[in-house]
Amino acid sequence: MDNNKVMIVGTGNVGASIAFALINQRTAVNEIVLTDIIAKDAEGEAMDLRDALSVAPSYVKISNGTYKDAKDCDIVIITAGAAQKPGETRMDLLRKNASILQGMVEQIMDSGFNGIFLVVTNPMDVLTYFVAKFSGLPTEKVIGSGTVLDSARLKTRVADYLRVNPKSVQAYQIGEHGDTEFTLWSLADVGGQKVADLLSDDVRKGISEFVKNEAYDIIDKKGATYYGIATCVVQIVNCILNDEMRVLPVSSYDSFSDTYFGFPTVVGRTGVIRRLDLKMSEAEGIALQKSINTLKKAIKSVKM
Repeated sequence: MDNNKVMIVGTGNVGASIAFALINQRTAVNEIVLTDIIAKDAEGEAMDLRDALSVAPSYVKISNGTYKDAKDCDIVIITAGAAQKPGETRMDLLRKNASILQGMVEQIMDSGFNGIFLVVTNPMDVLTYFVAKFSGLPTEKVIGSGTVLDSARLKTRVADYLRVNPKSVQAYQIGEHGDTEFTLWSLADVGGQKVADLLSDDVRKGISEFVKNEAYDIIDKKGATYYGIATCVVQIVNCILNDEMRVLPVSSYDSFSDTYFGFPTVVGRTGVIRRLDLKMSEAEGIALQKSINTLKKAIKSVKM
């Protein structure tokens, strides 16, 4: 298709922050369409963003629209969904959001859309699985934001301890984007040095716990997280549109377990190129299976 046109579905904090991040970086994106169930909200965000174009580093066509505008989009980013209410379980939220996404995805597919879905709405891994089911697209064209943000948090924390730039840290959080995610310490390195040789078990355990729980801490302090995930989504969008073939821990389809979860994956113009075949430690293999079991249970809980 190669229009480099992106639709953002949902203009709440996350969707609006993604759009803002896209216009404030030099990206391959030529056009952004915003859509929301509250149409005037999408319109207002588009107006506000257009006001920044004369001083932004890139010129991007920005408009608000409907699902019909997805027809010639290369990527549709899904951030829309219900927020968790007090007393509502994660599974209640999952069932509600799966139902919302079904109607949304069916309308997008009716437009003739044949691009790549990038799912950000939580619970993200399970909803990515359902977007693949609802859309009927090949699984390589349906991606979740995965543990890209969690891995960014991990790299920053490790870098603080070792006094290096986070970009010099190679390390991944993998599995569910949630309570069963874990750090792949056996393969983490800085300039070829194993992080496991540089940091004690206790320090690494503390880092893993911090990374897994930081979102809760941010939400407790300011109500939501959106700048970190927005910047990570821009990285994924760039990777797709520029055919960068970078390894990112996006949520990609695992045919063996029939689930989506965050795992080092080669990402390019056609979406998922391949998942890497990693040699994990026995403990990491057990932790990954626990994460997969949690996701499978969540998928089964949704009666669609």
